[in-house]
Parts: sequence; C-alpha cells; structure tokens
Amino acid sequence: MKTGILGGTFNPIHIAHLRIAEEVRESCGLDRILFLPAASPPHKSVAEDIAFAHRLAMVEAATSGNPFFEVSDLESRRQGKSYSVHTLQILRDQDPQQSYYFIIGMDSFRDIATWKEYPRLFELANIVVAARPGIACEDPLGLLPVAIRQEFCYHGPAKTLRHRSGNQVYFLEETFLDISSTRIRQLIAQGRSIRYLVPSAVENYILQHGLYGG
Repeated sequence: MKTGILGGTFNPIHIAHLRIAEEVRESCGLDRILFLPAASPPHKSVAEDIAFAHRLAMVEAATSGNPFFEVSDLESRRQGKSYSVHTLQILRDQDPQQSYYFIIGMDSFRDIATWKEYPRLFELANIVVAARPGIACEDPLGLLPVAIRQEFCYHGPAKTLRHRSGNQVYFLEETFLDISSTRIRQLIAQGRSIRYLVPSAVENYILQHGLYGG
C-alpha cells in the first residue's frame, strides 16, 4: 500500500490542505492520505494554544467525506516534540511493507536542514514537495542541503531526485491556493466570514466552540 503523510498544526485545517492532499494522492497513485495533527510542533508554538483535541476534531470533520483520507492521533500518544523523523520511524516500524510519501510545502523543504535528523527523512519515505505561491522550483538539487547532495541524482524529464535508498523526491506544481491558517484566525477574530476557506463542517465547529475569538 502507498500512503501519503500530511502533518501540520492544522490550526485550523483549510481547503488548501485538502486540495494538496487530493492532488498528491492522484498524481502519485496513492491508496490513502493519512493526516497527522502535531501535538507539540518543534518549530513553532500552537497559536492561541488551541488544544490538540480541537485540532484533531476539525481534521476529522474536514476529511470525513473522502474515503481516501484518514486521520491519526499518533502525535498525541507519544511524549516530547512532534518530530517528523520519529513519526515516520514509528509508522515504518508498525508496517514496514508500506511505501510512505511525506508531503511538505516548498517553504519547509527549503529549510529542511533545520529539521531534526533530516538526512533520515529521505531514507524513511519518499518526499513530495508541494509548490507554494511565489516560490519557484528551478534547481531541485540546489534546494538540498550541501551536506547530502551527493546522495541524490536528478532526473530532469520527470523533475525528481532519487536518493541512494531508492526513495524519491517529487515536486508537485499544480493548484496554487494562497490560503493560510494565520489569515483565517485573523478573519475570525475580526468577526469576518471564513466561508469557502474552510469546509463548512470546520466553520461550524469553530463557531460552536468559540475558537479564535469566534
């Protein structure tokens, strides 16, 4: 089975998250996408201290209508920071026969050298880099940290990088939806509409629980 992994604070989850997941599933021929809300993200705090239970519930509400989308509370069931390398290792240990496709944005990929044990990420999973508005991908090899570039070869026609482990780095450039959770939180705090930025089930959940000042 081929499983896509999409992690994040999802504070809140929005339409762009769902669209990226759907495009990766389709373009890479994946059997499912596993959404993994971070319990304790290492690079940033959870804005407004929204509890993991709320963020998990919003992801479950957003994905409930898609049979290829699943949600995991794995990050809440282990201690410490939610490091991606540890999460991927746990998933591999649980089911070593699966092929994993770890989905990240181009902005995160450019900063991959700041991630914990980042060289191991390429050994544990294929990496799917989703383009972000305003961030071009003209030199894939140049985006890699210098320390690990010799571990890859570049396939020009397919625009992929092959790691010595056999895993690949894919660059997905399709729909550009410039939506951010930060902007959604700002709109809610201002008493403005977030309709069409998040699924209606997520909008209803936010209003029912008074999240973000709503």
